Amino acid sequence: MNAAHAPIFDFLVHIMLVRRSKTLIFLYFQKLRYLTSAFDRPGVQRLIEDAKVGKINVVLVKDLSRFGRSYVEFGWYTDYLFPSIGCRFIALNNGVDSAKPDGNTDSMCFINLFNEFYSRDTSKKVRSVKKACAESGKFMGTYPAFGYMRDPADKHHLVIDEETAPIVRHIFSMRASGMGFHAIASALNQEGVVSPGVLYYQRKGQNDSRRVNHKWADQTVKSILRNEVYIGNMVQGQHGTVSYKVRKLVSKPEEEWIRVEGTHEAIISREIWDTVISVDQKKVRKPSTADGVKSIFTGLVYCADCGFKMRNQVERFTYQDGRPGRYSSFLCGNYARSGKSACSTHTIYENVLTRLVLEDIREKARYAVHDQEHLLEQIIRMKDKEQHSRAASCEQELKVVSSRIHELEKLMRNLYEDKCRGVVPQTVFQTLMKTYEAERAQKAAVLPELEQKAKAQQENRNAVDRWLEIIRRYTEITELDETILFELVDRIEVGEARRENGVRICDIRVFYRYVGNVDDALNPKREAV
Repeated sequence: MNAAHAPIFDFLVHIMLVRRSKTLIFLYFQKLRYLTSAFDRPGVQRLIEDAKVGKINVVLVKDLSRFGRSYVEFGWYTDYLFPSIGCRFIALNNGVDSAKPDGNTDSMCFINLFNEFYSRDTSKKVRSVKKACAESGKFMGTYPAFGYMRDPADKHHLVIDEETAPIVRHIFSMRASGMGFHAIASALNQEGVVSPGVLYYQRKGQNDSRRVNHKWADQTVKSILRNEVYIGNMVQGQHGTVSYKVRKLVSKPEEEWIRVEGTHEAIISREIWDTVISVDQKKVRKPSTADGVKSIFTGLVYCADCGFKMRNQVERFTYQDGRPGRYSSFLCGNYARSGKSACSTHTIYENVLTRLVLEDIREKARYAVHDQEHLLEQIIRMKDKEQHSRAASCEQELKVVSSRIHELEKLMRNLYEDKCRGVVPQTVFQTLMKTYEAERAQKAAVLPELEQKAKAQQENRNAVDRWLEIIRRYTEITELDETILFELVDRIEVGEARRENGVRICDIRVFYRYVGNVDDALNPKREAV
């Protein structure tokens, strides 16, 4: 090789170095799927470092967009870094060569600016498509929730994974019984239940390269119990990136989430889900008594007069035969804290409370079984006293108003056609059109209110129907436990005890989930009996 060929050979050698580096970048990107700026990818960073130390003096790209589409970062490399270290930059398709006076370098900033506009536009289109798919109920995530798998016929639809769905049901069942997140996680680990992390690698036939201890954790259990996917709803868009440039994930406010109901088969019934939600609301921490025994009523009992939660206390004693005994009772928390100036004792023993609540549940259950329609009517009447006078005719009124609006719109179209044909004079047309339009506007103004009332009536009926379905199962109940209470009861109010004819009487009011206290709804029926 002579001296004349040396520069050409040297150039080709560096092209090969760049091509080899570029191939490594491409393979590395394909393997890890970096969703970052091109300049942040390890291969590019390695190329830059090699250029800084003199291993590379030519960077060759197909076009400017292959190197990067951020005009700010791009300009720093091409205008400052590469010239300062004596590195030549070539973009073949754009005719850019920093070593030539006419190398078209002046146009690089404009070309790359357009490349960034293209990248921004592409990002908007991709986001728009993904949002539209999410709004239609399609699954757009990477990994389905534990208990589900992708439908083999449609990757955007979820089907139940029969291997893991029983574990999900088990978790919800434990929570419905009142167990905490930590207790559930511990129980799963003791039972040897495979965690989602371990199962993922098992199904791939791989070992976890990170060597993470994939035991069941409190947060794993909590995330499952809070996920609406298990009742057939798809909730997406809870997180998003700051922008198409900044890939950092941030949480979005709940009002921006995309929620679509009934997109797939549910693993958990709505009743179990509502029970778990009720547990989340009421069972934050349940204090233990001195002997370590927890009351099933803790967190549910309130003073009927001051509204304070009632405090569980235990009295211990010894039987004549030496056996230890205990009395569990509830005391107004306001009285316990501040004395008689705040409230009275409202004391009630737990065994008495249990008996009274059992009687109340059985009574409501019998009405639900033997006279469901009457009870339904009375509860709805009670729940909507202010609107009851119009409740029965609300849907009919909505139909009448909607029909009249359509009729007016038809009259207005016909009137306009008659005016165009000369059948109706202009003055008559204006008068009638004004009248029709005024009436249509008036009807349209009341339509949303009627629709809301009709919707509220339907929601009330659905809630009552759900309660009736649950309460009917407890006509012969003989024992109370935490699971039953969480499923049925929102709160229990205890009144101050009084004596009548030497008998101590204590009134309680049980407020049921979905319907509240329904004693007033039963009063008319009680008088009849």
